[in-house]
Amino acid sequence: MWRRLPLRLLRSAAAGPLRIPAPSRGGWSVPTAPRLPAEATPSWLPRRGYSQFASGFTPLEPKTLGSILDVERAKGLSPEHLVAAWDDYHLGRGHIGASMKSKLYHLLEQRSATCRYFVIPLWRGSGYTTMFMQVQLPHMIFTGLEDYKARGTQASPYYTVTHYTEFAETKDTVLVRGDVVFTSKLTDLEAKCLLETAHSFYLNDVRYKLVERFNKETQDFEFKDVLQALDMPTM
Repeated sequence: MWRRLPLRLLRSAAAGPLRIPAPSRGGWSVPTAPRLPAEATPSWLPRRGYSQFASGFTPLEPKTLGSILDVERAKGLSPEHLVAAWDDYHLGRGHIGASMKSKLYHLLEQRSATCRYFVIPLWRGSGYTTMFMQVQLPHMIFTGLEDYKARGTQASPYYTVTHYTEFAETKDTVLVRGDVVFTSKLTDLEAKCLLETAHSFYLNDVRYKLVERFNKETQDFEFKDVLQALDMPTM
């Protein structure tokens, strides 16, 4: 069990919310994702395609690592103590703190380069809601699939995730921070679950086959396979 560390190296500014600028005509530049003919598109998949998700927003402006913690002080910590301090700081602050090994981040980087999109069911009550995600490292952004189907490129991100690679080489550690943009849409617990599930689909070899199918062989993709991978009823 790691000893509890003083959190002086973590800056109080980290408690502030991630700023999402108002919609603009500029935005994220993303590669074209596969499209289906309208008649072949499953009812749950956006018929408009999904190559320009979040393009209605100027680039997201997450906090730099230096605005969250004292990077120079953090250099003196062991990887274990750095991760413990990072996790402790984010508890109960409306943000999600996590970490991963550099090798896993590089695998995520490699796989998401050609497979940027996926859909993840999130269990609620006696059913589930489906989230639509885009990976453009070091960022991940999530919105509700129904919201995206209704609003297209103007759909607002519910949740954004940033991966910090400053200690990837020296401490074999990538720090991860999630920010819930709309707390009315997503709880902290759901956000944590969503992040873990998203990582698992890109880092687990068996699950990643579904991500590949969604991006490269869309007509063969079956959403029920995702439900089965997560042990959820197909309803």
